Amino acid sequence: MKPEDTIDFHIRWAWYNISRMYNMQASKFGGSMAIAITILNIEKDGTPSTKLAPKMGMEPRSLTRMIKTLQDNGVIEKRTDKDDKRMVRLFLTKEGKKLRKQATNIVMQFNQKIREEIPDKELIQCFSTLNKVNQIIDKNNIF
Repeated sequence: MKPEDTIDFHIRWAWYNISRMYNMQASKFGGSMAIAITILNIEKDGTPSTKLAPKMGMEPRSLTRMIKTLQDNGVIEKRTDKDDKRMVRLFLTKEGKKLRKQATNIVMQFNQKIREEIPDKELIQCFSTLNKVNQIIDKNNIF
């Protein structure tokens, strides 16, 4: 079997190209795709630090170092929740909001270009197929 005959080859290939493209854009602002995704997932009213990793599909320990770096660089700040003092929320600083705007513009440009080139019907089918792949992985013990 050739690699291009496998399902995961095409998913990895597309993701690699998307990741590389986003990293090239993010590097212009001193960041990375992972940092941009983190910034894009912090809500206006703050995001509980414990909810951020699952929201991004990551393991919490993978995010700890990045949160520390973003805090040290003045992109985010931690605040204790007003109602539940045990909870820490992450907020974007002025610099973080500026970076989020740039990241949002890059994501929007990419999406616009894809939507110009690929008809909605094909995108809907692609999303449906990828959802089914995820469902199969989630509910089946394949190995």
